[in-house]
Amino acid sequence: MNKNHKLTGSGPLLDKNGVLREVGWSTRLCYDYNPEAVSRAKKPRLKEWDYYHIINHEGKYAVSFTFADNYYMGLVTCSVFDFETKEKFDCTETKIMPKGSLGLPESSEKGNIEYRSKSCVFNIDRTDDGRHIYCKYERVFTHTDCEADIYLKMPDTDTMVIATPWKNDKKAFYYNQKITCMNASGYVKVKGKTYTFDASKDFGILDWGRGVWTYDNIWYWGIGCGYVDGKPFGYNIGYGFGDTSAASENMLFYDGKCHKLDLVDFGIPADNVMKEWKMTSNDGRWNMTFKPFFNDRTDISAKVISQHADKLFGFLNGTAILDDGKEVKIENLPVFHEKVHNKW
Repeated sequence: MNKNHKLTGSGPLLDKNGVLREVGWSTRLCYDYNPEAVSRAKKPRLKEWDYYHIINHEGKYAVSFTFADNYYMGLVTCSVFDFETKEKFDCTETKIMPKGSLGLPESSEKGNIEYRSKSCVFNIDRTDDGRHIYCKYERVFTHTDCEADIYLKMPDTDTMVIATPWKNDKKAFYYNQKITCMNASGYVKVKGKTYTFDASKDFGILDWGRGVWTYDNIWYWGIGCGYVDGKPFGYNIGYGFGDTSAASENMLFYDGKCHKLDLVDFGIPADNVMKEWKMTSNDGRWNMTFKPFFNDRTDISAKVISQHADKLFGFLNGTAILDDGKEVKIENLPVFHEKVHNKW
């Protein structure tokens, strides 16, 4: 099959046996996610999440929001990163065996998220032209005081959508959308300090994911956006999980239009992930260096569940080639890249 097969269908994503009806990529959610088609045996392997992050355009600070229902474990998290002081503040609510009860919408295009506990309020509301994220955590054992009020304006832009199967399990799949270049405004308050975002300079992204995952996976992901020559520029690159022979998720965005890449190599130094990465693509259209300045390292081993991850923020420099041959030069763009090995 063509390595860049574009999705052409519509209707339910899964057939009656819980298998993807089509695999490939698109610029929109053309299929309807239908988790009721997932078999009872596969329900414990369901992973559903909405993940947002916003990086200050100067690379001084960032905030991320995770709302995830992974069947046997749920996460409601706000993380604030201060890159000048090298501090990270995590506010996390963990739910055991939510089994879909957290109520994540079946589409990124409609539906709200609402969560309440004794120490946390967390809302993600769809508006006519974007998202409103509000959360407030009170100081308890698992988190400090934190309040965030963020508005993300949805641009008139293409997005990255991919429907990916697994080679060794026909009922495992990954349905994912990445949205870049969402103008971000608002604030986050934590530890007596306020971090603000300016919609004329700062952008946020959405990583919307639904699927049935296999137990042991390694993946590589990179994403970023900012203004380049006065135009919104973004990208999404990734590989390592599932069977991507039909399509990669590698894509550039320039002034609202997508430009599809084939295969990308992250060029991660074998001896130290904090060294400069030399990133290339097999079509010669992605030539970048990525220099990390902060590693949100995770090492968790809890019997059958583990995560070993390098989640890196850094600056991107280099050139990207659009579909029409135009060269876009990137200079010191603050971005996010990660290498993750999960058993869950």
